[in-house]
Amino acid sequence: MINSRQRAQLRGLANSIDTILHVGKDGITDNVIRQCTDALEARELIKGKVLENSLLTAREVCDELCAACRAEAVQVIGSKFILYRESRTMDREKRIRLVK
Repeated sequence: MINSRQRAQLRGLANSIDTILHVGKDGITDNVIRQCTDALEARELIKGKVLENSLLTAREVCDELCAACRAEAVQVIGSKFILYRESRTMDREKRIRLVK
């Protein structure tokens, strides 16, 4: 569980990353969950967007992906969301170091 200081740190880091996960009219499929899991393992911090033709809100998508991928919700604003999960395969030196 991340605290508010860590959440603020991750929001700052997310400013410079591109949106890599898009959820459209099909909603959250197995493919989206797999893509999310792979991206979290490779990057730890990802930004996603819910497209206008989706029937789900960004909050709903964020909550469902957090549960499916065992990730932490960092932020949800408008149609965008940010997820974080510590990687188990990434080198220790490359991992995000969270403040205490």
